[in-house]
Amino acid sequence: MKKTFLFIAIFFLFLIILSAIFTLFLKDVPIGARVALVKVEGAIIESKTIVDEIRGYVKDPSIKAIVLRINSPGGGVAPSQEIYAEVKRAASVKNVIVSMGAVAASGGYYIASPATRIIANPGTITGSIGVIMEIPNLKELMDKLGIKTEVIKSGRHKDIASVFRGIGKEERDILQGLISDVHEQFISDVAESRKIPKENIYKIADAKVFSGRQAVKIGLVDELGDLQHAINVAAALSGIEGEPEVVVKKKKSPFIELLEGNIHEIILKLLPKFELKYEFAPQGGLQ
Repeated sequence: MKKTFLFIAIFFLFLIILSAIFTLFLKDVPIGARVALVKVEGAIIESKTIVDEIRGYVKDPSIKAIVLRINSPGGGVAPSQEIYAEVKRAASVKNVIVSMGAVAASGGYYIASPATRIIANPGTITGSIGVIMEIPNLKELMDKLGIKTEVIKSGRHKDIASVFRGIGKEERDILQGLISDVHEQFISDVAESRKIPKENIYKIADAKVFSGRQAVKIGLVDELGDLQHAINVAAALSGIEGEPEVVVKKKKSPFIELLEGNIHEIILKLLPKFELKYEFAPQGGLQ
């Protein structure tokens, strides 16, 4: 019994010594040289998923650079601003290279602006520096159906932007002031991130869209190239030699989210909301 105990003790001591040797001699050896690929696809409705993913890669010492692949027309102002802030923080620590897909406009461009470098395809649709708020007006429909709403409120503007009546002049002025302020935030952040004089951003901040090639000429994009080119640039800027290993996080399907109890997030994505948007949304669609 004593021999068995002694053997186990010696074995564990050997493991401790071996671990100490590895820690001592291999602490300066890099774990790997990898590039993380973070995908932002579709409307920007929430920020937590992307923010957590970027934050995790910043903390991972084996990740030398992050490629942010954007294929989005933008979305809600607040989630766009939260992703923007995280990209800005990440770029202060590691190289963050943006690769623009078919569309990276409005909020899609906003979250790209603080990156180390922005790369777009020649035909990418980008720009659209503007803010939009859309409020349905169901008053005539409700009148035809003979349906009325009774409102009990504590403040004069508590039911501002109600879909059951039109918007008066005073309310329109309030909402326009709100949109103008958020638009000014957009302009200031882009000017600061891209190091472009603010007066130059004002000239193109009428929500006009640009091709990737046009965007290079006005300074919104650094260079043209596809996703692989962006990965190669990220590797080169980070001192990775040869073909880098690309790490991509697998996205969960709505069904898996449902099984995990994330039903509230699914509903949030599906339900229409009253909110300010950094979004490029042509009425006729864009193929």
